[in-house]
Amino acid sequence: MKPAATTTPYLIRAIWEWCVDQGFTPYMAVRVDDSTRVPLEYVRNGEIVLNLSPDATRNLKIGNDVIQFSARFNGSSLEVSVPITAVEGVFAKENGQGLAFRPQDGEVTPTEPTPPEPPAPGRPRLQVVK
Repeated sequence: MKPAATTTPYLIRAIWEWCVDQGFTPYMAVRVDDSTRVPLEYVRNGEIVLNLSPDATRNLKIGNDVIQFSARFNGSSLEVSVPITAVEGVFAKENGQGLAFRPQDGEVTPTEPTPPEPPAPGRPRLQVVK
């Protein structure tokens, strides 16, 4: 029997679809490492937040192992590739609702519930789920 796949890509797709259906802008927080292909000039403290809206991306594919799309950064088109294991969260820009993930043994899993804290200015408020 084949081992069960992680639920992370399915949850990312669900939050993305919910955002689009509600008219929200889906954003994805990514931990940048050697396996991510993103514009490095936008990386801050080893992280980047990417707009995944249909208007901002072209050929978006949220696969079970990697998220890929084309996007324009400062007028230049770039192919973006993010392994599922690098995704720290996916959320709606407008209200911060979404899911946060944490790495565990090389795999991303939903985080344990924690008491809500007010979001820092300019930082999205992610809803943590178990």
